[in-house]
Amino acid sequence: MSKIQELREKRAQTVTGMRALLTLAESEARELSAEEVTKYDGLEAEVVKLDAAIKRELGLEQLEAASAQPLPAVAAAIGTTRAPPDAGGIPHAPGAPAAREFESFGEFMHAVRFRPEDQRLASQYQDFDVRGEQSMGTGSQGGFAVPQQFRAQMLEVSPQESIIRPRATVIPAGTPPDAAITMPALDQTTGDNSAPDNVYGGIKVFKTAEGGEKQETDFDLREITLEPQELAGLLTASDKLLRNWPAASTIIERLFRNAMLAKEDHEFLQGNGIGGPLGILNAGATRVVTRDTANTIEYEDIVEMVSRLLRRGGSPIWMASQSVMPKLLTMKNRSGSPFTGDGALIFQQSAQPGVPDMLMGYPIMWHERSPALGTKGDLTLADLSNYLIKDGSGPFVASSEHVKFTTNKTVFKIFWNVDGQPWLTAPFTQEGGFVVSPFVTLGTAG
Repeated sequence: MSKIQELREKRAQTVTGMRALLTLAESEARELSAEEVTKYDGLEAEVVKLDAAIKRELGLEQLEAASAQPLPAVAAAIGTTRAPPDAGGIPHAPGAPAAREFESFGEFMHAVRFRPEDQRLASQYQDFDVRGEQSMGTGSQGGFAVPQQFRAQMLEVSPQESIIRPRATVIPAGTPPDAAITMPALDQTTGDNSAPDNVYGGIKVFKTAEGGEKQETDFDLREITLEPQELAGLLTASDKLLRNWPAASTIIERLFRNAMLAKEDHEFLQGNGIGGPLGILNAGATRVVTRDTANTIEYEDIVEMVSRLLRRGGSPIWMASQSVMPKLLTMKNRSGSPFTGDGALIFQQSAQPGVPDMLMGYPIMWHERSPALGTKGDLTLADLSNYLIKDGSGPFVASSEHVKFTTNKTVFKIFWNVDGQPWLTAPFTQEGGFVVSPFVTLGTAG
């Protein structure tokens, strides 16, 4: 068996292992456990390494095959030529060109800090359109594009790592990646809000006798514009750690990845829409339920929220601050006098890793970016497939050794472009006048 066949067989086995983890979780109707997520990430990283190894081996075989040919064929294979003696030039030594890919994210970060002239950094620009001040032509001053193989790892997140992105409707970057995209949306704000007209964008349907005159109807559309804007984060790393890039790779990539996910989740939930995403809590499409009593959550609040959820399929989830957990653990259905309701019918706490807690039949995702108990948004029920995300260019990485020069540390900036907002302009008013929405959040007391 050749080296390439061996690598490809190992890659196939690794991919099979990844599929087995997902299949097992799906067959048991659960999410991946923390241990399984770690194992899956490790297998995914192994696939990336194997792809790079296969590519190197293919290139090496081409060079070895060309080595038996006359000199011109060898030169053509390796991209070098020998200058004629009478030209006064210095002949280039034959050999393989520099690698086009980094072995790991840690090696990429090491090059950004210590080898900004590395041709592998320059090769990241050719297929990437970057506009404005962050011109990739300025190298470390403008930032280096994260290599494609690592960019995919950082942006393709699982439901265990991020709450909103993996459940939302994501529009790819496209070309040019940061251009605005405008799309139609039904206007739920038209007409009388006590009537059903606004549910279908103002279209009115009439019963008409056969042969009778048909009344004119129309519908109202609004435009939703998504234009990716920059988000950024900073990381300080010691130069000693960076020089040991094989060991630093995993920790640096995970720190950057977690920081990106945290910032996005915050913006998609609480963003004000000014120069960035419009978060669910500030969107006009969100139905706000006024809580009965300040600084607490009661059974009646939960019932009202569930009743206001738009029920048209999807997979609704709760997003909750962990500060509300004591209220849910002690909550009971307040029926009878004294209260005789069973709290287990409302909140079910899971003791199994990867299996979420449940509230009124919907899974709870404990959201670190949700506001604290008593604040608007401490508890939200949402079908996140109705939230739109438009990816843009990036991520990019820039470094500065000057900020922490005296401590031998480097400050890295990671920045990328993204936008997001709900795919609705307002809640739905049903025919009976009852208002529902795919986004329902608990507000403050009246």
